[in-house]
Amino acid sequence: MRDENGRSKVPEVTLVFWLIKIAATTLGETGGDAVSMTLNWGYALSSAMFIGIFAIAVAAQIAARSFHPFLYWAVIIATTTAGTTMADLADRSLGIGYPGGSLILFVLLMATLGIWYWRAGSISVDTVASPKIEMFYWTAILFSQTLGTALGDWMADSNGLGYERGALVFAAGLIVIAAAYWYTNVSRTLLFWSAFILTRPLGATVGDFLDKPVANGGLAFGRFYASAILAALIIGCIVFLPQRAGKHPASAQET
Repeated sequence: MRDENGRSKVPEVTLVFWLIKIAATTLGETGGDAVSMTLNWGYALSSAMFIGIFAIAVAAQIAARSFHPFLYWAVIIATTTAGTTMADLADRSLGIGYPGGSLILFVLLMATLGIWYWRAGSISVDTVASPKIEMFYWTAILFSQTLGTALGDWMADSNGLGYERGALVFAAGLIVIAAAYWYTNVSRTLLFWSAFILTRPLGATVGDFLDKPVANGGLAFGRFYASAILAALIIGCIVFLPQRAGKHPASAQET
């Protein structure tokens, strides 16, 4: 829903947006693992808790009448922590495996985007201006965060690249997307969702790199310590690098 100045309740997509997004997805990995593994809640119970937090946060976001940075990023963090534990539940506890889990989540994400396009005529963030579209937006984000977790774990664990090289692979993918943004006419909507998906496995591999033991290729910061550092970084970015709501024209229909 737009405010009286025609601005959306989602922020402008700028460099600051992507910096906070990567930090938030990394926090989702360390925070989700802290609850499910360090506290030994398990993936099912942790997923239920984080999905509940996400439901409360997204309801507050949809009910809000203007853009609130802390509320918006709280919902993003809720999607990424829920995505972490849900992906681990599917991949590990249910025995689907990383390839199977990634495929299922990809299908769910594409189905969400497809229904969104069918109902609204666009999947651009420029059209997120009503509660109905916000629901599509946040559902797509939840599935993209969960898919990104599965892809990150698949790349780092199953393919044997490790956390550092896995992070480099996804960072390279983001560089390609950035180059396409600056030097080609590829759909900005396609590039946005591609980047949104890839920042999640980048965060997953960076998060694992921060908290895993040195013997396993990590820095052994510990999940709670790493989560605290990332939370402080996000808060600092929101406070000192202010964002504004996007000026989203009603005619924006780019696909």
